[in-house]
Amino acid sequence: MSSRSFLFLLAGARPDGNTELLARHAAADLPGGAVQRWIRLGDAPLDTYEDLRHLDPPRERVPAGAERLLLDATLEATDIVIASPLYWYSVSASAKLYLDHWSGWLRVGEPGSFRARMRAKILWGVSVYSGDDPADADPLFGTLRKSADYFPMRFGGLLLGQGNRPGDILQDTPTLTRAKQFFS
Repeated sequence: MSSRSFLFLLAGARPDGNTELLARHAAADLPGGAVQRWIRLGDAPLDTYEDLRHLDPPRERVPAGAERLLLDATLEATDIVIASPLYWYSVSASAKLYLDHWSGWLRVGEPGSFRARMRAKILWGVSVYSGDDPADADPLFGTLRKSADYFPMRFGGLLLGQGNRPGDILQDTPTLTRAKQFFS
């Protein structure tokens, strides 16, 4: 693969939370020459997704503002990393809203363009759970894997760590060790 470009979408409610710390730890060992772009979804809030497929008369999707920023960043990246804490057994609301907008982006520009461009990408997940059972993250894993399967694009996997209080992930030595190799 030619030069890789990673888009890190930070979907936690707290800056520098455990999930962000884990994502940054994993990114520190990216292959040489890999470009990194970090966007905190809370700083680029999306409007509620509106499904325009069956309106009469039909309306065209014209992304603007934060939606345009995220669409362009998504299309420019070779690798998309959704860094979302485990919230109620799945991705955070901002991560889910971002994924919802993929449905609308299927109808932006040339027909089939978004789908075709997504096929060449890799989707990754980074998450931290606070409970005792890593299986609690199974729905989060399924959301990301199924989203990748839809296009189909490659799913790189989920880096899952455990931590509750701020900074706890830094004590999860096995996960930090896995993080060093996660994107290779």
